[in-house]
Amino acid sequence: MGLTLTLSAIAVFCGSSLGSDPAYAEAARLTGRTLAEQSIDVVYGGGHVGLMGTLADAALEAGGRVIGVIPRQLDDRELAHHGLSELHVVESMHERKALMAELSDAFIALPGGAGTLEEIAEQWTWAQLTIHAKPSGFLDVAGFWMPMRAMLERMVADGFVRAEQSGIVTFSDDLVALLDVLAAPPSWADKWGDGGTETPVP
Repeated sequence: MGLTLTLSAIAVFCGSSLGSDPAYAEAARLTGRTLAEQSIDVVYGGGHVGLMGTLADAALEAGGRVIGVIPRQLDDRELAHHGLSELHVVESMHERKALMAELSDAFIALPGGAGTLEEIAEQWTWAQLTIHAKPSGFLDVAGFWMPMRAMLERMVADGFVRAEQSGIVTFSDDLVALLDVLAAPPSWADKWGDGGTETPVP
């Protein structure tokens, strides 16, 4: 299955730990390698530890371009990966997320903790408010994101997320299938606009 549109860069959010299941690290390696092979730049949090480092190393080993964005506080603690194609050191987490969004065409969440969830949720929110028109995807490794998928379904059922906006995020255990969805043109509605209005691409 090939991509339907060109994605030049994808931000990948993932854990700064490896997690307890070896499948998580394997998924990070697969993601880094696949994006590199598709000539898609990897934009990520700039760390050399955990799934973040695994992702970056796999993409670099496959000849890919990897762009890290890390807050100075973490760089000062020697957590930055200094073998990247580009490393941006910023002053805050807010700047980090804004720059990652600017540099990317779409977003993928691999397994991770509170930071991973917060980062993908913010991009989901920005798309919902049409601050940008970039989709988000959850790579569901070993069922990790199934509770989040159930939560989204509950949000829709209980009237907190409009059904036509649920397409901002996609859940899949197949990376290539997920990339195909992320490459499709956006068509969700503005949260505060006409339910049939397509989201404009900035």
